[in-house]
Amino acid sequence: MLDIRLIRENPTFVKERLATRGGGAESMIDEILDCDKERRALETRLQQLNADRKRISKEIGMRKGKGESTTDLEDQVRGFGDDIALLNQKTAEADTKQRDLLLQLPNIPHEKAIIGRDAGENPVVKTWGEKPQFAHPIFDHVTIAEKVSLLDLERATRMSGSGFVCFTGAGAKLERALINFMLDLHTEQHGYLEMSPPFLVRRDPLIGTSQLPKFEEQLYRAERDDLFLAPTAEVPVTNFHREEILTLDELPKKYVAYTPCFRREAGAAGVGSRGLIRVHQFDKVELVKIAMPEKSFDELESLTADAEKVLQLLGLHYRIIELCTGDVGFGAAKTYDIEVWSPGQNAYLEVSSCSNFTDFQARRMNLRFKDADGKNRFCHTLNGSGTALPRLFVALLENGQQADGSIKIPEPLQPYFGAKQIAGV
Repeated sequence: MLDIRLIRENPTFVKERLATRGGGAESMIDEILDCDKERRALETRLQQLNADRKRISKEIGMRKGKGESTTDLEDQVRGFGDDIALLNQKTAEADTKQRDLLLQLPNIPHEKAIIGRDAGENPVVKTWGEKPQFAHPIFDHVTIAEKVSLLDLERATRMSGSGFVCFTGAGAKLERALINFMLDLHTEQHGYLEMSPPFLVRRDPLIGTSQLPKFEEQLYRAERDDLFLAPTAEVPVTNFHREEILTLDELPKKYVAYTPCFRREAGAAGVGSRGLIRVHQFDKVELVKIAMPEKSFDELESLTADAEKVLQLLGLHYRIIELCTGDVGFGAAKTYDIEVWSPGQNAYLEVSSCSNFTDFQARRMNLRFKDADGKNRFCHTLNGSGTALPRLFVALLENGQQADGSIKIPEPLQPYFGAKQIAGV
């Protein structure tokens, strides 16, 4: 959520920065300012009436002490009561309207963000490793996995519908090995505190991390309890300290968590949805940081490096792109996407999106810290996949495929998997 004071004091700046996103969000600013003006006028009038009522009530007490009549003043106080009740209602309505409008407004892109219209204008800022060369025919992950019985898409569809996967045998073991490998890496080498959060969350945490109200159609909801299946561990982990005031010594907070993730991916069926590329339920290891504002962009660089390390240790070629203003997510100010090379798709696949949300999420969840001067300030929040499993699984199969049909397991993963390869047939 943007600071209403920023909008009030620098409306032109806010409009200009939002305009770089495309989508017309800047057109909401005038409506927000009108609502803010009305709300503040109501609050001023309410404060004045309360002051007048207090003053007259005091005068009534003085008159009664002198034995004088107070009928006229008591009539005034009763009138004030009716007016105050009405103003309280109107003020509450104006507060709600302003908050609803602010919740629909995206974050301001970082001042040094690349100006662009869409993903086609995202620059590549780093590459690591080389694309593998094969002396044998290249197969995609579905063909590879089905040959050695790593997953069963047909039976998963019969159980749950399209977009769901059932890992079997060595496939299930590889999935578990990857989760444990990443959790150990981030806790033992990168200094994150592991957490195992609830998979069901209330509405407020989703508002806090900006999935709601904008993306409700993408979520799975248990209507009876008004709970949602978490679309990512970002939601429960970032909200772990909601409505708290942290000390300066506690920052930065660094958390890592494994959760399954649930997303409807509305309208996503079709191109690029074969196999594990786009599914409704998937595993992910998520990295979350809570930082002081002055250091948050440095923390973004180190968070991205932590996610990169997964691919480096697994020997997978990847690239990093910086999202331009027209492609950056709703709540993010700056984002790096890490894309791993997929030989079977002949394309790069996003396996991590690392973002700094500045104070956008913290304002929505009232997450603050007390600075060196004793002032309560909003934290900056960051998160990134460290990494998402399906496309990493795809990359491992397709990059590790051998001429005899076996699949090579990268050396750092072998102790977790218990073997150097998955045998072919």
